[in-house]
Amino acid sequence: MGKYVTVSAKIPKELKEKIDRYGIKVGEVVREALELEVKKRMIQEARRSLKGLISFLGEIPKEEVVRIIREDREAA
Repeated sequence: MGKYVTVSAKIPKELKEKIDRYGIKVGEVVREALELEVKKRMIQEARRSLKGLISFLGEIPKEEVVRIIREDREAA
C-alpha cells in the first residue's frame, strides 16, 4: 500500500464503548468495509461501461462482423 492517510468518523459514544468492550480493531474493520465498497462501485462502473459497449456493438451490422472475422482469419 505504501502511503497512508487518516480517515475519521463521528460515532455515538455507546457504539465506541461496545467497540472497546469487544476489542474490535476499528482500523481493520473500516479498511475492509471501504475496500469492499470500492470493489462494489468498480463493478457497478464496469457494468455500466459494458452495457454501453453492448449497445454500441449491437449497432454493427452482422455482415460487417463476418467480413472482419474473415479478413482476420485470412491474414493469419
